[in-house]
Amino acid sequence: MVNMQIIGVVAFYMVAALTMVFVNKAVLNSTPNLTILFMFFQSIMTVILLHFTALFTSAVSIPKLELATAKKLTALIIVDAAGFTFNALCLRDVEAAFYQVARGLVLPLTISVVALNSRSLPTLKVVACATVVTIGFFIGVSPSEELPEKSVPTPLALFYGFLSSLAIAVHAVLIKTSLPVVDGSSTQLSYWSNLGAAVLLGAVAILKGEATEFLRMSQSGTWDWSTFAWGNLVTGVVGFMISIAGILSVKVTSPVTHMFSSAARSVLQVALGVRIFADVLTTQRAASVFTILCGTLLYTWVKSREQSAKPPPPPKDIEAQQPIMMEVREKEEK
Repeated sequence: MVNMQIIGVVAFYMVAALTMVFVNKAVLNSTPNLTILFMFFQSIMTVILLHFTALFTSAVSIPKLELATAKKLTALIIVDAAGFTFNALCLRDVEAAFYQVARGLVLPLTISVVALNSRSLPTLKVVACATVVTIGFFIGVSPSEELPEKSVPTPLALFYGFLSSLAIAVHAVLIKTSLPVVDGSSTQLSYWSNLGAAVLLGAVAILKGEATEFLRMSQSGTWDWSTFAWGNLVTGVVGFMISIAGILSVKVTSPVTHMFSSAARSVLQVALGVRIFADVLTTQRAASVFTILCGTLLYTWVKSREQSAKPPPPPKDIEAQQPIMMEVREKEEK
C-alpha cells in the first residue's frame, strides 16, 4: 500500500513537472514577446488557486497582508520574481532538450551560496560532486560541430540559465530566514511570494510595453490567442498542483527517491524535447546530461550518508521542511 502511494506521488510529480516545461515552452514559442506577462499571469493564477483551496481545507491558510511582513519578505519576493523571469527567458531561448543543461549549475551554485552564507566549507565529497556537475555543464555548452546553427544556444540564453540557477541558489538560503516570518507555513510563504512576484512582474510588463502589446494583439483580430490562454490556464493549475505534490513527496518519499525521480524526469524531458519540438540531441549533449545527473545523484547519496550518520531531531511541521520552491514552474521546475 505504501509502495503504491510512493509510486503514485512520484508519477504525478513527474507528469506534472514535464507538463509544465513543455506547455511553458509551447506558449513561449508562440508569444516570445509576452514572456514577462506570461509569468505574471502564472503568479496570479497561483494566488487565486490558493484562495480557492483555502475554502475547502484548513491545510491551506491565507496570510493577513501586513506591510511589516512584506518588508521582511522583500528579498525573497525579489529573488522569486527574478527567478521566474530568468527561468522563462532561458526556456524561451534554448531547446527544451537543452534546458536542463542550461540550468546545470544549480547544484554547484547552491553549495557555494550556502557555504558563503553559513561561513563553513563543504566537505571534499560534496565539492567533488559539485565538480562533476560543473564538468557536465561545460561539456554541454562547449562548441560542437554536430549542432546546426539554429540549435546553438546564444551566450545571452546561457547567461539567463546562469542567473536562473543563481536565483534558485539564493532562494535556498533566503527560505530559511523567511519561513519563521510566516510561522513556518510553506503555503503562506508561497502566497506572499506569488503575490509579490505578480506585483513586480506586472510593473515590469507595463514598463517593458508587454501589457500594451498584449492589448494590441488582442484587438488585432489576427492573433490566435488560444495557445497563450490555454497555456496560462494549464500551467497555472499544474504549477499549483506541483506545489502540493512537493509537500506530499516529502511525506511519503525519501530525498534519494525524489532525486532519482528527478533524474528520470530529466531523461524523459530530453527525449520528449527531441520528439515534440524536434530538438537536436548530439553525443556531446547526451554526455553532458549524463554527467550532470551522475554528479547530482552522487551528491544526494553523499548527503544521505552524512545525515544518516547524525540523525536530525524530528521536525515540528513536515510542511515547513519543504517550502514551495521556485522549481514550482519548473520552480525545479517554473
